[in-house]
Amino acid sequence: MLTGVSGRAPGGTARRTRLERVAGGAVRLAAVVRRAGGLGSFTRRAPVTVIALVTLWTVGAVTGSLWSGPSDELLENVGFGVTSPLWASLTSTLWCANLAGYLATTVLLVLFGPAAEREFGSLRAAGLLVSTHVLGVLAGSGLVQVGAAAGWSWLDYLGYDLAVGPSPGIVGMALALSFRLPPLWRRRVRLLLVLTLLVLALYSGYLQDVLRLCGGIAGLVIGAVAVRGRPAPAPPSREETRVLVALLIAASALGPILVLMSPYSNGPLSWFADVLAVPQADAETLASYCADPDMVDLCHTLSMQAVYDRLPALLMSVMPALLLLVLAEGLRRGRRFAWWAAFVVNVAMTGLIGWYLWEAVLLTGTTVTPSVLVEYCIPFLLPLGTAVVLLFTRPHFPLATPVRRFWKTTGIGLVGLSAVYLIGGWPARAQFTPEPAFLDLLADLPARFLPPGYLGLVSTPFRPDDFLAAVLFEYIGAVFWLIVLVAILQASWNARRVEDGDAAARARELMVEHGGTSLSYMTTWRGNRYWFTPDGRAVVAYRVVATIALTVGDPIGPPDACREAVRGFASFCAHEGWTPCLYSISEELRDEVAPLGWHAVQVAEDTVIPLSELQFTGKKWQDVRTALNKAAKEGVTAEWVRYADAPPALTDQIRSISAAWVADKGLPEMGFTLGGLEELSGDGVRCLIAVDADRTVHGVTSWLPVYVNGQVVGWTLDFMRRRANAFAGSMEFLIASAAMTLKEEGAGFLSLSGAPLARLDRGVRACGVQRVLDFAGQVLEPVYGFRSLFAFKAKFQPVYRPMFMAYPDPAALPRIANAVGRAYLPGMNIRQGVRLARLLASRRTRRPSPAR
Repeated sequence: MLTGVSGRAPGGTARRTRLERVAGGAVRLAAVVRRAGGLGSFTRRAPVTVIALVTLWTVGAVTGSLWSGPSDELLENVGFGVTSPLWASLTSTLWCANLAGYLATTVLLVLFGPAAEREFGSLRAAGLLVSTHVLGVLAGSGLVQVGAAAGWSWLDYLGYDLAVGPSPGIVGMALALSFRLPPLWRRRVRLLLVLTLLVLALYSGYLQDVLRLCGGIAGLVIGAVAVRGRPAPAPPSREETRVLVALLIAASALGPILVLMSPYSNGPLSWFADVLAVPQADAETLASYCADPDMVDLCHTLSMQAVYDRLPALLMSVMPALLLLVLAEGLRRGRRFAWWAAFVVNVAMTGLIGWYLWEAVLLTGTTVTPSVLVEYCIPFLLPLGTAVVLLFTRPHFPLATPVRRFWKTTGIGLVGLSAVYLIGGWPARAQFTPEPAFLDLLADLPARFLPPGYLGLVSTPFRPDDFLAAVLFEYIGAVFWLIVLVAILQASWNARRVEDGDAAARARELMVEHGGTSLSYMTTWRGNRYWFTPDGRAVVAYRVVATIALTVGDPIGPPDACREAVRGFASFCAHEGWTPCLYSISEELRDEVAPLGWHAVQVAEDTVIPLSELQFTGKKWQDVRTALNKAAKEGVTAEWVRYADAPPALTDQIRSISAAWVADKGLPEMGFTLGGLEELSGDGVRCLIAVDADRTVHGVTSWLPVYVNGQVVGWTLDFMRRRANAFAGSMEFLIASAAMTLKEEGAGFLSLSGAPLARLDRGVRACGVQRVLDFAGQVLEPVYGFRSLFAFKAKFQPVYRPMFMAYPDPAALPRIANAVGRAYLPGMNIRQGVRLARLLASRRTRRPSPAR
């Protein structure tokens, strides 16, 4: 949080000599940093940003202001206040109020400074930074003076405040820059910044917060008048509207938490925070209230609040705000249940605040002046306006939620915890003062589920004095509300879906008719869902992991229908509150979705062996010929079997080989696009095993059919395992044997499947996301051996075909990475996770087996 310094009167003159000395040192240090090799590139791209950061931190360090801001004496000389001279608007930019301010300012500069310099040029970006800052602080100063003249106590108090920090100019520059951003990022930047500025100004309420808000407004005005470089975006889509409403709800929840964390909040909504996050009174405040005979009820309420320890008091105090945050997540996903809950909560808050205003203003005969009207109406209008927004956006939240599970979970939690309180409290009744009867415990039960700030609404005739009584008294409500929050999150994440009973059969028919890609058969595996185009000509196989809809390869259907399938599937995901991600798609589909604004990154490399002219001759095939000759010498032959029909003597060995491989790794077997034992029994899947004269299985591979027009035109390698003591070259022998046999049967190609997180170096400079994936492949190499597998497949002289992941929203990449990881490792337990982390940390150099 960027906070101002409260309650310090401006006065005196600036110590120009000292400032010039400090500024000169900062410039010299900036020059040193510019010449440094590590930051040279960044400095050349964003010199203004680097100079601003170096100057800010250098001045703070030299003047000893990094931890708690400038001293009182220095602040009077350099801070900006309502009565400060104009030059103070510039000197105030060289300091921040505290360490949090320095860190937050640095983050803002790093995020928006280089982008502004790249878009406008360094000189114009610097001019934009300075102009929005000066305009913002002058406008904020004028606003404070007008409000103080009108009798608004909040703004009148700010007339004595002093502010430091360059954040008004930074947010102004960022909001002006938003006019040059693509529509999606334009809305996001504006929403996040404007809501943050409003929350800080209305809840925290320091002078710096007001100046920052005015700086942001100045940036929007300058952007609209002088910067606009892109056409006005279309009205927000359904998905963007959901995000907008969710941010509104989240902002109304975060404001009270901000007040709870800030010791001297003074904004016009700071007292409204007591509705959602009630702090405990300190001992001095409690004593002052209890000493007043007219405040007996308040004394009793605060005394009961003081009974709570810090942890349960904190949990229960912020529980209403946490509830709104959880509902905001449900609204972002379009859940109808979250909409109803948020609407009811805001209507209830409107009624509660209205009742308070009636009691505090109208019934007491308070004169309604403009300042009183503003101070009391803003907190009343906030939940009322939110409820109105929810009403107007009701059609955007149509998704049904499994509410029965929610009510069942919360009901069991309520009954169970109530029983714990009564059954546990009765034997421990001697630990309460005064000692309650059973009916007293029963009457007190509703109060256990209320936040401490609401205890004044009920009677609490006793208090705990010992450990067991304190645990029951303080933690029953906290545990219950945590159960409620988790149940709401689960209901929001697990939207009810009605699946077509014959969807899998219809998808298989399309796969047999149109198939085509090496991954097409994987769309029939268990765990996939199916979305069909309205005419049923194309299908997209996908699975939902943490609100990310991961597809399995390209859509299946005629080429023209597949192009429209991507658009339709994206709209379907937006309706469901999911983010689509086309995973392991072809280069052709990547090029087709690029005009739609989708981004893509390579995630694997498919290795395809053309069979029409395949011959194992020449030096390049030496390893393969050696494996074939060794198998013949040791009496090992290749046999085709169907796993479902194979004799138990063979299937038992295959299961044993697979189990030994998994046990040797000590890690979970991967899934998603990597098949296991279960997938060996699929229709049309063939297994090729290496057996010797004693019928001992040395290795096994499985092959998935690739169809076009109902005919098998190729095969894809999937399952690949070998016995620990199998003869060297067993995998080369099996793949070569399969290639020769399938060539004779008329197949056109073999795909050795994609090697995840491995790719051919084509001499193209990798983007940032691609470099991250390359690094992930390097880190995981000692564990899963993706690159070793890729190198192993190179023995068969394949044709390389890149496989891509396409996504519409770069901001979703962290969630996509999480979803892909969970899709590949769905059954990882804690022990396996710890082992994986240990292996990654140790970076073992043992070369993994190429058999997955």
